Amino acid sequence: PFHDGYSCLHTPSLFTNSREDQPLPPAASAPYTLFIDKTTGSFLCTATLAEGTWQDFQANVELRHRGVPAPSSEEPEEDTRRAREDARCIWDRALPLWELLDEDETSKTKAMFGISLVTDATLKRFGVRYLRAAKSLVFPWFSPRDATLKGLKLVRVEKKGDAIAYVEETLPRFDSYRNLFGLPLVGRRDTELVLTGWELDALALHQATGVASLALPRGATCLPPALLPYLEQFKRITLWLGEDLRSWEAAKLFARKLSLKRCSLVRPSDLQPRPLEALNQGLNLTKILRAALPASHKSIVSFRQLREEVFGELVNTEQVAGVKWARFPELNKLLKGHRRGELTVFTGPTGSGKTTFISEYALDLCMQGVCTLWGSFEINNVRLAKIMLTQFAAQRLEDQLELYDEWADRFEDLPLYFMTFHGQQNIKTVIDTMQHAVYMYDITHVVVDNLQFMMGHEHLSVDR
Repeated sequence: PFHDGYSCLHTPSLFTNSREDQPLPPAASAPYTLFIDKTTGSFLCTATLAEGTWQDFQANVELRHRGVPAPSSEEPEEDTRRAREDARCIWDRALPLWELLDEDETSKTKAMFGISLVTDATLKRFGVRYLRAAKSLVFPWFSPRDATLKGLKLVRVEKKGDAIAYVEETLPRFDSYRNLFGLPLVGRRDTELVLTGWELDALALHQATGVASLALPRGATCLPPALLPYLEQFKRITLWLGEDLRSWEAAKLFARKLSLKRCSLVRPSDLQPRPLEALNQGLNLTKILRAALPASHKSIVSFRQLREEVFGELVNTEQVAGVKWARFPELNKLLKGHRRGELTVFTGPTGSGKTTFISEYALDLCMQGVCTLWGSFEINNVRLAKIMLTQFAAQRLEDQLELYDEWADRFEDLPLYFMTFHGQQNIKTVIDTMQHAVYMYDITHVVVDNLQFMMGHEHLSVDR
């Protein structure tokens, strides 16, 4: 038996039988605790946290037919275990933000993060703590199975002139940090949800509206498919990811992954800023949620339905132009910025520096949160990564090897992925790989270097 869900198939789990002697948590008492992603075939058992690929699932089914019990979830890897221990140490040192000894310190801390209007009750409900030594807010990641601490996100404020920047750090690293912040507070009967791009937005939303609110681990950068099973219970999901056009584009992308028919989107504008800002401005967040636009639309629309989007493009002309390059101001004059859905072709003779330029061109965007997929068909990935790491560090690391780990750690946190192809490839295989990457990692920028090597000389003709 199975249930056809929004983005997953739900079925009774193979993995709970071997744990009959142990009391199951409330979330696992539901009959269907195994979720299979309809796009990739990956599975997750929410009762035991067993997960894997479709091939892993097939292997487990075969074992079951032979009478061999399915293995329980494996022990965490060494890096994961160490990250959890570090997270536990930090968590124990951090103080509950609502219980700082000095009320003046509490007020100053809340003001620094712009959360003066967020009540102590809300902070307590979400378990937000403060690490004095790092002047950082600490957001916990609790296991949905047994509420053990799996990791943390630390957020601190950095002032750059008059501007304020929020710097985030996670344990474990970003690629392994899959915390839907606020998930333990969601009831099994909740059917409505608001997805935000930031933990502080989730606090503000829940406080102002009482609606179940979750924060995505990497904001508007990506929605990992591994999180989809936890969102299956909701019949209506509103995406309110931020206050810029990139957040709006990301919301539309995520809605397709979540199933358009149940999603609504809050369009960013001056009267609809991000939730925390809306709370601070005294806006009615419930009213904004009610005005959210349905993600799905019919095949024919009138201008009335397009009117708000057209106005949004006129108001945000700079953002509509795309993501600006920080390293190439002259390029901004030519191309205005990187926009989704556009193709840019760079040509030049052999040895003219096309790859070197494109690698820095892509790195520039990647450093601004643009999820990038590289297809390097001419030079291998190791050499390409070396070029990009050198450009990222802006120094010759071969002369300063002691700095390698520091820069490599920072480089690893970029939303950058590489296809493993090299030389001539079947075009359908390459496109299938790209589509898979778009689904898995929310890729919005694909680099092919270069077309001649990918297609092979015999496939190229003058008219192409």
